[in-house]
Amino acid sequence: MLLAGTDSSAVTLEWSMSNILNHPEVLKKLRDGLNTRVGQDRLVDESDLPKLTYLRNVINETFRLYTPAPLLVPHSTLDECFIGGYKIPRDTIVLINAWAIHRDPKTWSDATTFKPERFDKKGELEKMITFGMGRRACAGEALVMRAISMTLALLI
Repeated sequence: MLLAGTDSSAVTLEWSMSNILNHPEVLKKLRDGLNTRVGQDRLVDESDLPKLTYLRNVINETFRLYTPAPLLVPHSTLDECFIGGYKIPRDTIVLINAWAIHRDPKTWSDATTFKPERFDKKGELEKMITFGMGRRACAGEALVMRAISMTLALLI
């Protein structure tokens, strides 16, 4: 678990910085948000994170385009089911291709473009499955998000 949390944080941080540097308008908007909500006289504190919604949008968009685990943890079906018209027998190991889902043009407008603003729209975040979903979702999601948010805010 330690390796998974460390690696996903490091990879996402690297992709986030790459996206920010390749989109100067995003960098400007992030800096403006930090200056408005935190100011320049102190460092970002964890209590500031809920106010930094654009920073969270940048991280979510990075997770969408560059999912740290493109194939989610394998699961096994409890009962026979149908997925996409295919019959899946009981006890079948199922791999979820999060990378394909997060780049599906039927689900996302401009699916391959880095647009953090898309998460301002209600319902967009619910389409994300970066950390899985439901009872089997990654327990470390909140910690990874906080670590990346704090690091990015300090770097910007």
